[in-house]
Amino acid sequence: MDNDFPLNEEEIDGYVKIDRYNPEKVARIASHYNEILALLGEDPERQGLLKTPERVAKALQYLTHGYDVDPAAVLRDAMFEEEYSQMVVVKDIEVYSMCEHHMLPFFGKALVAYIPNGHIVGLSKIPRVIDIYARRLQVQERLTNEIRDCIQDTLNPVGVAVVIECKHLCMCMRGIQKQNSVTTTSAFTGEFAKERTRQEFLQLITASLG
Repeated sequence: MDNDFPLNEEEIDGYVKIDRYNPEKVARIASHYNEILALLGEDPERQGLLKTPERVAKALQYLTHGYDVDPAAVLRDAMFEEEYSQMVVVKDIEVYSMCEHHMLPFFGKALVAYIPNGHIVGLSKIPRVIDIYARRLQVQERLTNEIRDCIQDTLNPVGVAVVIECKHLCMCMRGIQKQNSVTTTSAFTGEFAKERTRQEFLQLITASLG
């Protein structure tokens, strides 16, 4: 992690929000945004835009802070020996990321399942891993594979399944402008490549227990 980043922590309903930014990088990014605003036909000196370059610079650093965190280390920090050998499913995990092609957001939900092989992981760490990879410039296909590979390589489970469903603002706001389009990606390892396990997985993620 970048040691130059001061931390601004604010606890809300038990969740600690952490803003990370490097003052030197903020200043350098902000200077470019002054020029960008002018090139777009705006007046960077008008009141409403005076602090916009700095705000954008800080926002971009926050939205890409996943580069400064090791997702495997996050998993290893909460691994526990446990003789549980059935499927573990964590679903409806919120995803917010930035498309690397147009630097516009894409967002939706992720679902992760794994079959332990002597070790389980603290459940909160799975959404944390997703967030680390999502807080980088991404494409949804690579994001799906990175989450799968991190869990497989770190926990060494019998199998991993990752499914992500997102809306991409680069499709909704520009280009083809299809506001209701949704993209689904999936990635599997081990037992999840087998039809019987895949069917059990699909039944679990579509079942309502309420």
